[in-house]
Amino acid sequence: MASITIRRLDDGVKAKLRLRAASHGRSMEEEAREILRTGLSAKRVSRLNLAESIRRHIAPLGGLELRIPPRQVVRRPPRIAQ
Repeated sequence: MASITIRRLDDGVKAKLRLRAASHGRSMEEEAREILRTGLSAKRVSRLNLAESIRRHIAPLGGLELRIPPRQVVRRPPRIAQ
């Protein structure tokens, strides 16, 4: 088994870890191991891009069909005499 030392841990974080460990009936060290174990073994959820996130929030409200205008021919750029 490997060991790890965490330096410069905020006092507030240490206090929360101590309270959390006590509430679970474990030592701080065992609680830290459990946090790392569950955090690293959890399945990663892929992040949605902005469009998908908006679509997911708006979809329950109903859809909206927008009329897409037909494409037009792109004009030729002007010729500049040299």
